[in-house]
Amino acid sequence: MASDTYRMGFLLISNFALMSYASATEPLRAANLLSGVDLYEVIPLSVDGLAVTSSSGMAIDCKALSTEGDECHTIFMCAGGGPQDWMGNDTLISALRRLSRQGVRIGAISSGSFLLAAAGLLENRDFTIHWEHAPVLRETFPHLVPRQARYVLDGDRITCGGGIAPLDMMHALIAERMGSHFARRVSDWYLHAAVAEPTAPQRGSAAERFGTHHPALLAILEKMEVTVEKPLPRAAMAAFAGISERHIDRLFANELGSGFLETYRTIRLSHARRLIEQSPLSISEIAFATGFSSAAHFSNVYGRAYGEAPRATRKKL
Repeated sequence: MASDTYRMGFLLISNFALMSYASATEPLRAANLLSGVDLYEVIPLSVDGLAVTSSSGMAIDCKALSTEGDECHTIFMCAGGGPQDWMGNDTLISALRRLSRQGVRIGAISSGSFLLAAAGLLENRDFTIHWEHAPVLRETFPHLVPRQARYVLDGDRITCGGGIAPLDMMHALIAERMGSHFARRVSDWYLHAAVAEPTAPQRGSAAERFGTHHPALLAILEKMEVTVEKPLPRAAMAAFAGISERHIDRLFANELGSGFLETYRTIRLSHARRLIEQSPLSISEIAFATGFSSAAHFSNVYGRAYGEAPRATRKKL
């Protein structure tokens, strides 16, 4: 291995997404192949040095973070669902802090940013996280505000939303070291012809998600998504969108086939379910975080929607 080889560590957390891992590591393999020299060394890591199983059931053999981490130029946290389960892992948190103090560039993929936040490594930083985990992060760390970007480079912090976005991130990192022309060759190797900008959205538009293109209705739906904690009354939404309350009712009925309150409740319950599955918040805290007056009321509404109590959902995890 050449002395100027960049050692890129990928700290895998149980149930990490294999697609995200492959999207991050395959461009490094291609860079070595196309250059004819070992520009990068990919090092799968785990806290205990044992193999880690992905969400798809495939296990990756790993080396121990304690013995290999110090030799890495960059280490990416690769996590999928349930990153909050690792918040109390003092060994992991301490290791991340120590590596950061030693000058190792620290990154995160998908929900890995949640663990960097738990380690205090995102204070006063620009960062992102997979959109599905953003609500949980905001509830757990209210002072942190993730960007809805595909990836963010902020000095010695690198964060990425996951999925196929690491392809875009690695294009930028390879260009940073080897130049844009070489990075383009690597992307072309994987037919990655349309390299996205870092600020490109993670999700499809609201029009795609809700199946409507009516501008006033889309404005209301997007407002619903960001006001789950303190739902706005119909009159306030009408004033916000610049239409009458009767017009709101017609739009929801004609465009979505459901009512204003029904749609709002569905959005809030979907948010609540993510918090139940991914956050350490209590059921009472989740109830108030999604605009319900009490835990009992929330449990009743949730039970009617999902056919089970909130606590039953959590017990399945």
